[in-house]
Amino acid sequence: MKIATYNVNGINGRLPVLLRWLELAEPDIVCLQELKAPQDKFPEAAIGAAGYQAIWHGQSRWNGVAILSKVGEIHETRRGLPGDPEDTQSRYIEAAINGMLIAGLYLPNGNPRPSAKFEFKLKWFERLRDRLAELVALEAPVIVAGDFNVMPTDRDVHAPERWRDDALFAPEVKAAYAGLLQQGWTDALRHLHPHETVYTFWKYWRGAFERDAGLRIDHVLLNPVASRLLVAAEVDRRARGWEKTSDHAPVWVELSNEPVRKSRRKA
Repeated sequence: MKIATYNVNGINGRLPVLLRWLELAEPDIVCLQELKAPQDKFPEAAIGAAGYQAIWHGQSRWNGVAILSKVGEIHETRRGLPGDPEDTQSRYIEAAINGMLIAGLYLPNGNPRPSAKFEFKLKWFERLRDRLAELVALEAPVIVAGDFNVMPTDRDVHAPERWRDDALFAPEVKAAYAGLLQQGWTDALRHLHPHETVYTFWKYWRGAFERDAGLRIDHVLLNPVASRLLVAAEVDRRARGWEKTSDHAPVWVELSNEPVRKSRRKA
């Protein structure tokens, strides 16, 4: 089972890129972020023609998340995080698919820091923590995937000294992410690539992608049941090099149908 996350940075404007990548990579389930499209403008027909069912939580101009599947019906379990009835931003969606629970998210950016936006980010993180505390111990595989807008450690950012004051690299934010791992979640990409330089986002300017001056802010978290099935985790850099593409690259994990011995995993 191949499960991916991809911040498309505008699904309608970059639909050809998304469709090209879906055909090339053939993921079974995909979490999308930054749709930047209202609910009635999601390209359901084009996604369906590519072989995927979809559910989505749209928002005009900003945010927006979706889950795509070609391996089973999507049974939506939650739309939006509990804990703040005034939060109308489209940032979280959750569904049961083929015996797994999939949660897709787009965590707030939080800049500038300090600001009300940064405080909102921290409070949103607290609500996410509370929800994931309910999901981590489920006896089924749970996959939480999306743009977390967090670089967890210095290893996850090019030139970390330039980012010390940024909301994506703030001590409070890194601590909040570490708190999720302490709940029992596994950061799939870092688990299989503990010492490698791995980025998922590169700014459009100053040749950032060509220089590999990036950030790792797109993550896939696995609960203990899913972690025991983990075979592979990679960043698909191909799509980032295409014309009119997102500034993010897709991240994908492969899960086996049964627990995997450590010796079979990539070191």
